[in-house]
This record gives sequence, structure tokens and C-alpha cells, in this order.
Amino acid sequence: MLDLSFYKGRRVFVTGHTGFKGSWLCRLLINAGAEVTGYSLEPPTDPSLFELADIGSGMTSVTGDIADLDALKKAFDAAKPEIVLHLAAQPLVRRGYREPVYTYRTNVMGTVNILECVRLSDSVKSVVNITTDKVYKNNEWWYGYRESDPLGGYDPYSNSKSCSELVTQSYIDSYFSERDIAVSAMRAGNVIGGGDFAEDRIIPDCVRAAMKNQAVTIRSPHSVRPFQHVLEPVCAYLMLAQMQYENKTLAGCYNIGPDDTDCATIDRLTDIFVSEWGEGASKTVIGNDGPHEAKFLKLDCSKIRAVLGWKPVWTIEQAIARTVEWSKVYAGGGDIRDITDRQINEFLELMNNG
Repeated sequence: MLDLSFYKGRRVFVTGHTGFKGSWLCRLLINAGAEVTGYSLEPPTDPSLFELADIGSGMTSVTGDIADLDALKKAFDAAKPEIVLHLAAQPLVRRGYREPVYTYRTNVMGTVNILECVRLSDSVKSVVNITTDKVYKNNEWWYGYRESDPLGGYDPYSNSKSCSELVTQSYIDSYFSERDIAVSAMRAGNVIGGGDFAEDRIIPDCVRAAMKNQAVTIRSPHSVRPFQHVLEPVCAYLMLAQMQYENKTLAGCYNIGPDDTDCATIDRLTDIFVSEWGEGASKTVIGNDGPHEAKFLKLDCSKIRAVLGWKPVWTIEQAIARTVEWSKVYAGGGDIRDITDRQINEFLELMNNG
């Protein structure tokens, strides 16, 4: 169970709060009554979930670069957080190829900076660094990676997130192990859901194409990814932050992904979307002419199940259905905050009551 009442009145600092996952996370925290401070660049897309759902009206939203330590520390010290959720990142594989220096600057030095703020703070008790399933040295094998498997990362994005985890472990060993501060890293699989307007992501591409009555183009139909609705990892972040706040021994590295049956090929994912959307949706398959991306990637999530008691809530079909529902409300000019809150409440009901 996720006990959101724990967060009522808690001071929570969220980096990357204007992004897709950050917006869903902040909406959950706002609804729970937390005192939320976010630090991020302007929303990375136009439109953005952050603006459509007016997330900023329920929190303190600070615009700043995670690589700017002075500006970050000023916002951090003003917030005096008890809990830190670090999501700020350059999150796209293809952009990482185009802009490697920016990617490493944001993903590595950004992590150094937020952990430096924590090191110099006397208020923080719980920190979760949000990374990715792509931190592993990917051998393209057919079983899920475990938290004990070697880190690596072929491309600049993936490798920079591996470096972020190494930085985190160094700070734990050097500064936090003897203090009452619990620090973890959570490695999430691919997320989908309403409000993702990013480039080079399959479901946003599907939505954009369907809204124009055009076929979506897919590059790698047989690539397998651990797709899950955005609320799955977001709620797991909050669960971990709470549980390690109360019991530091629970801190560590955790995978968060779907059941094996929901690790879908791009082809299957697209077919489910086309069926769920209905009229106006279709697909076209072309050869992959882009840079290297892993063909097979799956996570072993037995640790988070055993230690935290977490389990997935929505199947891949249900996750896509909720994404289509949200996207059709958006396409029709409907109430974005309402559909976002309704899906949050539906998810929490199932998560906590089965």
C-alpha cells in the first residue's frame, strides 16, 4: 500500500518537476497535502502536462538549471526539505547522441549538485535518485536484469545515468552512511501515459499521428521494452521515499517495471494502441535508420516485490487504455486536471485495495 497521508505537511523537493513524470508526481503530492517545491527548467515540451493541468498553482515552482549549483542551493535551502526526489535529467536516447556534453552535464553534474545540497543540509532524511532501466551493461539477453548486475550504458544518455548512480553511491559511502539520511536509486522501465508530448517516443508519436488521422511510423517493431503506466513508478518512488524515511535499512537500488507478460514489442504496443484508439489510428513499419538502441531490455523486479511489497497495478492493455482516454480528453479540449486526478484516484484505489 501507498499511504499518502504520510506526505501531508511534509516538505518535499522535486527536481525535474515540469517534465512528464515530474508533473504526475507533483500532482500526487499536492493532492496528498505535501509542501512541494520543484526546481526545473521550463516545461520541456509545448504543450506540457505541467501547464495543461496547472500543476504549478499548488506548489512552489522554481525555474532553474540543475547544473547551476548556486541557484539550486538557494532554492533547496529555502525549501528545507525532508524528502528529495531527483528526476531532473536529459531523458532521451537520441538527443543524447546529438548533444552528449549537455546530456552528461545535466545527468551527472546535476546529480552531484543535488547530492551536494543534501550533504550540506540538516533537514533531509530521504532521497530517491530516479534513473532508468538503461543503466545496465546490456548484453541483449532474454532475462531480466537484477540490481546486482554490472552497470554500463552504450549511448551517452544511458551511460550518463549509470554515472549518476556511481556518483550517488560515492556520496552514500563518503557522507551519508553514518548520518540519518536514507538514499536510494530507482531504475524505471519505459513509461507511458497521458501528457507525454516528448519527441522520439512511440506512444506520443502514436497520439500525434492518430489526432491527424495519419499512420504512425515505427522503426524497430521487434524491440522489447518494459512498458508501464507512469503512475506505476511514480507511486513506487513515493512508497520507497516513505518507507526508507521510516527505516533506513530499506535504502538501496531497486528496479521498477511490469510483469514479464507486459514487456511488449514496439509492434505489439502499437497494435494495442491502434485497436484502443479506433478510427483514425494506423501504423506503418519501416527499417531502423537511426543510431544504436537496445533491441531487448527487461527488468527483474523481484527485489522491490519482496522488500517493499510492491506489485504492478495495470496491465499493458489497461495502461494504453488510460493513455488513450486521457489523450482523447486532451484532443477534445476537455478538463485535463480532472482526467488526471480521476486516473490517479482510480489507480490508488486498485493499488491499495486490489
